[in-house]
Amino acid sequence: MKRYRFTAFAAAAALILSLSACRGNDNVSVQTQTTVQTEVQETAKTAIPEFAAAPMRDIPSTELVKEIKLGWNLGNTMDATKDDPSGSETPADWETCWGNPETTKKMIDSVKLVGFNGLRLPVTWDGKFGEGPDYKIDEAWLARVKEIADYAFENDMYVIINMHHEGWNDPKEDNADAAEEKLCALWSQIADYFEGYNEKLIFECMNEPRLRGTPLEWTGGDAASREIINRWNAAFVKTIRAKGGNNAKRHLMIPGYAASSSESVLADIKVPDDDKVIVSVHAYIPYRFALAEQDSAVKEWSADSSSDTNDIDMLMYTLDELFLKNGHAVIIGEMGARNRFNNKDRAEWAKYYIHAAKEKGIPCFWWDNNAFISGEAFGLLDRSSYEWRYPEIISAMNEAKDGE
Repeated sequence: MKRYRFTAFAAAAALILSLSACRGNDNVSVQTQTTVQTEVQETAKTAIPEFAAAPMRDIPSTELVKEIKLGWNLGNTMDATKDDPSGSETPADWETCWGNPETTKKMIDSVKLVGFNGLRLPVTWDGKFGEGPDYKIDEAWLARVKEIADYAFENDMYVIINMHHEGWNDPKEDNADAAEEKLCALWSQIADYFEGYNEKLIFECMNEPRLRGTPLEWTGGDAASREIINRWNAAFVKTIRAKGGNNAKRHLMIPGYAASSSESVLADIKVPDDDKVIVSVHAYIPYRFALAEQDSAVKEWSADSSSDTNDIDMLMYTLDELFLKNGHAVIIGEMGARNRFNNKDRAEWAKYYIHAAKEKGIPCFWWDNNAFISGEAFGLLDRSSYEWRYPEIISAMNEAKDGE
């Protein structure tokens, strides 16, 4: 049985039920229930791995990102979604619904062992919270997110928790107010739950907010949608800061429209006046090599070809001009190249990409969805066998992040 299926919260629930059944003063019973609930919540907050429980350092994000050498995404797992969420009674039902196994500590131990010191934990909260105005998040889901994050913290890693694959945050004028209310209510709860964690825990406002199902979905949106995302980012930062405690100094990531790496989208990002805010960018470039479907893809890539390296070089130049030179930190939260049975080229690409980003002080997180043959095959770690399928790619990224 998984640990999260019988937690302190379950114990509290059982005790509260027994107290409710007792005869006597109803006010005393209610007071006792409230005390028990509070004590259990505080216990959950204090159960933090040592690496993440040390005092919160007051450093700007430009300094923090220097400590994140190489990152890895636990993709298509806690961010999995269902068209019909009915019957999803446990976190495991959601975590495994796209075919990936439940995450184990051994997986995250292996991620750290091969050179990654950052874990991005994509999380879909949609389907795991109640109706407004409270939008209360399911306690078992929060506990499972914490359990996986703690696997990383126990390995002295940095962790990014985000909102991923949400169905309610399309940046449209008629949705802007309702989505902002929901965004702030959810992040308020997440911030409270993880308040005791230090700067090794980063919150990422949204994943790729965009006008889904429209011609603008992957083409940069429009001025109105980009401005709505700026507004939501600002509200997110304000909400976290208002919680106080460690959250007053929490490092926060904000995306532009669809977290796009296009210059026009990046130029429209409004970074709040806060030295602990990080711009989040996703860049699967050059597109035809890294992300395109097979019928329009290319398998070859060479660091000796300026036409091959141009997209990477231009992105680093743009990020430097728009953000780094203005004192704003950047993390490339998603990157990778699909498997086209071209591992030599992928390794050369990965080394060049990571090295170019490192020279600018930008950490990169490989998108690993545990897929190796079909679809968007970005898998590196086989989560069933714990085998790293393409060691040459891992070696190339390590050489780049170590300055070789």
